[in-house]
Amino acid sequence: PTEQYLANVYSYVDDESDQWNNFPWIGNSDEGDITWSKYTIYSLNIGNISAGNALFEKWNYYYNGIRSATYFIRHVDENIEIRSLNGQSMIDQYKAEARCLRAYYYFLLMRQYGPVVLMGDTLLAPDATAADMQIPRSPFDECVNYVSNELDQAAAVLPLVPSNNGQASDLQYGRMTKGIALAIKSRLLLYAASPEYNGNTEMAGFKSQDGQPLISQSYDKEKWKKAADAAKAVIDLGQYSLYKDPGGDVQKSLQGIFFQAWNSEQIFVRKSNGLSGWDVNSMPRQAGGWCGVAATQEQVDAYFMKDGKSIKASSLYSETGFTDVNGVSVYNMYLNREPRFYTDITYNNSIFQGGNMKGPEPVSFFVSGPNGKNGHPTDWSITGYLIRKNVGPQTNTGSGGNGQKQERPIILFRLAEIYLNYAEALNEYSPGDPDIVRYVNLIRARAGIPMYGDGADALPMPPSQAEMREKIRAERRIELAFECHRWFDIRRWKIVAGVMGDMHGMNINKDGNDFFK
Repeated sequence: PTEQYLANVYSYVDDESDQWNNFPWIGNSDEGDITWSKYTIYSLNIGNISAGNALFEKWNYYYNGIRSATYFIRHVDENIEIRSLNGQSMIDQYKAEARCLRAYYYFLLMRQYGPVVLMGDTLLAPDATAADMQIPRSPFDECVNYVSNELDQAAAVLPLVPSNNGQASDLQYGRMTKGIALAIKSRLLLYAASPEYNGNTEMAGFKSQDGQPLISQSYDKEKWKKAADAAKAVIDLGQYSLYKDPGGDVQKSLQGIFFQAWNSEQIFVRKSNGLSGWDVNSMPRQAGGWCGVAATQEQVDAYFMKDGKSIKASSLYSETGFTDVNGVSVYNMYLNREPRFYTDITYNNSIFQGGNMKGPEPVSFFVSGPNGKNGHPTDWSITGYLIRKNVGPQTNTGSGGNGQKQERPIILFRLAEIYLNYAEALNEYSPGDPDIVRYVNLIRARAGIPMYGDGADALPMPPSQAEMREKIRAERRIELAFECHRWFDIRRWKIVAGVMGDMHGMNINKDGNDFFK
């Protein structure tokens, strides 16, 4: 029963594969669009949200997880059977796992709602009155300190590799580890140091009932140092490395991050998930998919060229003309792009094979084509692109499929994010530190594009803190695309007004050359 109760505490770890009904992080940011009007994401995109219609509401859900963890922490010591087996170390690990999970649920509340209600180890009675439950929110910095300290306590006890009673095995994958606790802390402290929460005077009116500001009104540079140190602590564990294909194939490296289960880059994953639904919703109709998880033109434009430069800076970029690629006419906009573009985006006349397709074929989004608007009342990309990243081609559960699913864990934290967290925080605290470009370059090298610095193919070092900041943000937008980061990044950087608004795509109402507008 103790194991089962702990499994219940784990059950609140969210599966973020459903980005249409359960989470809005992709379809409500500037990187993606979800076609269908029948799902909750559409209501949010048209602004149909209010106090009486709280879309994607997770407050109650995470507090149930927090309560479950607290009850477990307070009562697991009463398990006489474990204690009679000299099982104190087992109990200590179980409590640390529950403590780490509880801190994670607080973090998930904070990233969505800002300041939250801190319950500590208090358990309200099941029959508590409404008055008993009127507990005030704590200032955001207090929430950060509490959750950070809880993660430190958990990390001090948790094992480096997933284990149960000291026994490490494949069966234990997914259990809390020291690395997971420190990775959560890294993202928590990065968010806390960011403009949204660090001296955000636009939130001066957001106060508690006793007049205390809930968001810090004074900028504290030291928050960036805490964030940098937290990211470096994960790196210094020496437990993780960027996934690279054994044969050195860049595309296979980028795909293997997601498809090679339990690889060296994955820090925190959820084994049980709905990624097969992500696969089918993102696949073209040619593959039996629902053809509706679309990338925006803005996200397409964010990818670098193969020379490592932006489309504005590179001489390789062209928006005019077409080139014959193995007998298929491809718009020049899509040529000479970096490997991550081809891993992440299904564009017009790109080659795809998956689902119920017998072989590789070009996929087109022309209005009268096999995936176009005229061929189905609802299942067509509104931008003329589909997201390809982490779409398992072996899944075949869509139209005409055989029900096969490409099973793999869903990644919640991976090392590439930690590298970018570290570079961003260090650039804010100690611009010019050589570690900044070092860790950005590790990401770029794995992606198969030129690095910054010296060397024949290298790009010039960004000459200022501000320019390095833009480089780091650009790298983050590409490397972590469609992994539920962008929505929170544009908020914490306070750039929403500059990037949101009208989103763009190709002219899906046209055939032929008129499509490419």
